[in-house]
Amino acid sequence: MIAFRSLAPPLLGIAMLIAGVLPATAQQVLPSWNDTASKQRIVDFVKATTTEGGEGFVAPEARIAVFDNDGTLWSEQPYYFQLAFIIDRVKALAPQHPEWKSKEPFKSILAGDLKGIARGGEKGLVDLGMSTHAGMTTDQFEKIVTDWFTGAKHPKTGKPFDEMTFLPMRELLDYLRENGFKTYIVSGGGVEFMRPITEKAYGIPPEQVVGSTITTQYAIVGDIPVLRRLPKIDFIDDGPGKPAGINKFIGRKPIFVAGNSDGDYEMLRWVTAAKGPGFAMIVHHTDAEREYAYDRESAFGKLDKTLNEAERRNWLVVDMKNDWRKIYAFEN
Repeated sequence: MIAFRSLAPPLLGIAMLIAGVLPATAQQVLPSWNDTASKQRIVDFVKATTTEGGEGFVAPEARIAVFDNDGTLWSEQPYYFQLAFIIDRVKALAPQHPEWKSKEPFKSILAGDLKGIARGGEKGLVDLGMSTHAGMTTDQFEKIVTDWFTGAKHPKTGKPFDEMTFLPMRELLDYLRENGFKTYIVSGGGVEFMRPITEKAYGIPPEQVVGSTITTQYAIVGDIPVLRRLPKIDFIDDGPGKPAGINKFIGRKPIFVAGNSDGDYEMLRWVTAAKGPGFAMIVHHTDAEREYAYDRESAFGKLDKTLNEAERRNWLVVDMKNDWRKIYAFEN
């Protein structure tokens, strides 16, 4: 055992460093973030809201942080992960549906025509979701999703989709939780598509995931009670649906919110319009080499109105290229 008291001051510092007893430095907070103004704003907000007696102190039970998922916590290009899942489901189910060869948007999927899928708009995506996500029990759907994440690979990187999470955002989730925040996902994605993976990917349990849902119905199958998924939309958790979903499923107004697109605009405005502390950040995809660069014209994750208003509303715009040292955990 090292006798620290017997060492001269310089040697004492070295010994303490080796022993791992030095206090955490600023550089050890959010290590995959560069030491920019963006990182400092986040750290300053967390310190202000967690310092007892301070003007901005927030009691632990009110420290609610909500995060969009697609494009905020994991990649959303060249298309949403759930769309990749839908595409694979259409291909798997196509032999049972010969009519899909001539019916859009199924025809475009089977032909590998992504632009054709996009032309179908919201209605086309809803049709795809109803055809591939309904007609089974919730347990069956969970297994299908879990199996898909086990084998499916991202088209650009070749990595499993569940490895395409943003390391700096995972560090941010951990940092907030270490400081007494409760973290939630509030996403336009299907809630039952996300829940099987969010605890492993982000440390967020299923009950803290809010998303779009289809109608489920209690039924008895072979004397076993199940929840059957019906081909009917129940709730769309996007745009103005996000504040409504937070109010309905969480029941507390957050003080921290993160998003990346115009689909998060209403959620950002609602959180930062409240009295008292409120922090909003936008992940701006600016790194074409390590990830993707897109905003105003993108078919997925369009960021236009929200970007225009960010400065006026004091929303933090995180520049992925300049603010993040690493994007994915698998980077060298």
